[in-house]
Amino acid sequence: MQPLHFPNYTFRFKNSENKVSIFDEIRKKFVILTPEEWVRQNVVQFLLEEKKYPKSLINVEKILKINGLTKRYDVVVFNNDGSILVLIECKAPEIKISQTTFDQIARYNVTLKAEYLMVTNGLNHYFCKMDFVNEKYEFLETLPEYKN
Repeated sequence: MQPLHFPNYTFRFKNSENKVSIFDEIRKKFVILTPEEWVRQNVVQFLLEEKKYPKSLINVEKILKINGLTKRYDVVVFNNDGSILVLIECKAPEIKISQTTFDQIARYNVTLKAEYLMVTNGLNHYFCKMDFVNEKYEFLETLPEYKN
């Protein structure tokens, strides 16, 4: 797989029926290794290893309803009270991060109300802190580390 702009992490791979799978620590199963999944798994390791978020507060690829439409988020990190701390949108490395990508995560966040957003294609990472009062976001250098 393509090298990404993350530290080098150790992953478990499996090959069956000419398809490579990667083990997802959060979902506790092997999933087909696509370029987007490669980014998603690196993001999960970034959250666990660099930001020290507990595995129990991370959720991967769940369905949510927005205005009656079924959507799927890539990664969320919960607060201990069940509210969402971080909402993360992962794209494959060949997908350019554009205003459309930010519009997509902003639409999701109208419902989810995450305090922080991360958008990445594995090569470029964007981090934002939400300002719900003024309905805007402020770009950050990185996500905050976990604090209980």
